[in-house]
Amino acid sequence: MQGTIFGFTEAQITEFGMTYGVGGLMLLMLFIVGHLAWECKAGRFGTMVLFLALAFGLVGYVAKYIIQYKLGIA
Repeated sequence: MQGTIFGFTEAQITEFGMTYGVGGLMLLMLFIVGHLAWECKAGRFGTMVLFLALAFGLVGYVAKYIIQYKLGIA
């Protein structure tokens, strides 16, 4: 069991962290943007602009996993 932590390899821990850890942080970011829109009383259009501007970067991260799945890349 040399080179493992609790029976997991470094690659398995990294994959878990990049998938679920960053995914959880992305979800937290959406809640933060929603709270920001609520606190500043942005209205419907302002909330849409906040989500579009601040959360649009999340689309690329999600698209990466979808493309990897479709191409069969681990």
